[in-house]
Amino acid sequence: MTIFIRKATLDDAAGIARVHVDSWRTTYKSQIADEFLAGLSYERREQGWIDNLSNPQSNSLLYVAETEPGQIIGFVSAGPRRAGDLDYPDYKGELYAIYLLAESQGQGTGRRLMQAAVRELCERGIVSMLLWVLKENEPSRRFYEVVGGSYLGEKPITIGNQNLIEVAYGWQDLPSLFPG
Repeated sequence: MTIFIRKATLDDAAGIARVHVDSWRTTYKSQIADEFLAGLSYERREQGWIDNLSNPQSNSLLYVAETEPGQIIGFVSAGPRRAGDLDYPDYKGELYAIYLLAESQGQGTGRRLMQAAVRELCERGIVSMLLWVLKENEPSRRFYEVVGGSYLGEKPITIGNQNLIEVAYGWQDLPSLFPG
């Protein structure tokens, strides 16, 4: 099956929302309360992505992975490090989100999505990046380590009524991450 990576458009909002909700429900099934995951809404996520994609002031970038037109199986969102995040100020960019449907994982698509985001960050002059991932999310943590992420530290986060721990990974030299 051929998988295409391309910049997201407003028409992709529903597909991105579906991937976002479905991947949260599978990825975080044993980490986040069932009630919270059941309460996730395709409609609310879609509206959030519509707002993001239609905002001319947005500095974020968004790419999708699709198997055929309209069949979105994953996405990545990145941009400048969020202003409210005072941790690790030497990192200028941030990978906000990267999600793939469970059945599409392990085929190199996550690496390709990350590569697209990193290349655009570099084009924008952002050559370092960090991300936050739940500490208990071992498969994602292994992926970030395999693609060269350095463990930076931890901080608490509350999702729903749960207190969890997030781990930061960072890359100081994005141009060397995916050369060529």
